[in-house]
Amino acid sequence: MTAPTPLSGPIPASPRIMAVTSGKGGVGKTFLSANLAAALARGGRRVLVLDADLGLANLDVVLNLVAKVTLHDVFTGKHTLAEAIMPAPGGFSVLLAGSGMVEYSRMTPEVRDQLLGVVQQVAPKFDHVLLDTGAGISDVVLYTVSLAGEVLLVATPEPTSLTDAYATIKVLATTQGRRRIHLVVNQVRRPGEGRAVRQQLQLVVDRYVNNTLEAPVRLELLGEIPSDNAVRDAVQRRQLLLETQPGAPAAVALSAIVGRMPT
Repeated sequence: MTAPTPLSGPIPASPRIMAVTSGKGGVGKTFLSANLAAALARGGRRVLVLDADLGLANLDVVLNLVAKVTLHDVFTGKHTLAEAIMPAPGGFSVLLAGSGMVEYSRMTPEVRDQLLGVVQQVAPKFDHVLLDTGAGISDVVLYTVSLAGEVLLVATPEPTSLTDAYATIKVLATTQGRRRIHLVVNQVRRPGEGRAVRQQLQLVVDRYVNNTLEAPVRLELLGEIPSDNAVRDAVQRRQLLLETQPGAPAAVALSAIVGRMPT
């Protein structure tokens, strides 16, 4: 396919495009993306989750789907974009990426243009597009995040997660001009721990980042998700928590987060 000229900054489209990202792996980012999409779809929204973890994709594993047509097939011209979009459990759509593709380990100009072209084409067709990015601050992750109007950062209370979350916030603020970043704290062990994590991160950002900027970065807590055995069971069974155990504490928290998402 022929991709349009790259844009600088978020794509100016009416549908909500949100990048779901994290400073480190293993914090539940893809699980969150899938279940948030299911919750949004329950509210009558047209939702697409794009697996933008190019090369290390696992959205298909979380949803127990077979990736017959992937982004790689679209990029190489083997299939059309319409053929790559498929329905997922939960009433939303997915666009899966190929796993183990070494050519996507860095953001070449070709991949950059192709990814931009895909996002520009799907954005008008959905009310919400969730870009499930890779973890960290590689050029692939940062470029993918730059295509979104909103950023949702997933972290856990663990020290390594907080350190990497701060690094991500700093890079997004200084390289992309982000001044509002939404935060979800996963695997909390007690009520209110998410608020404490948000306050801790905000204090560090105020001290080491905001004093160098003309306008401050603000972290907005969308919610906290408790550590819940139901999540582990859903992941092992490759099922959506909101479908199998909608009354579980983590599922209730996920539904509440959707109510606080920007519209």
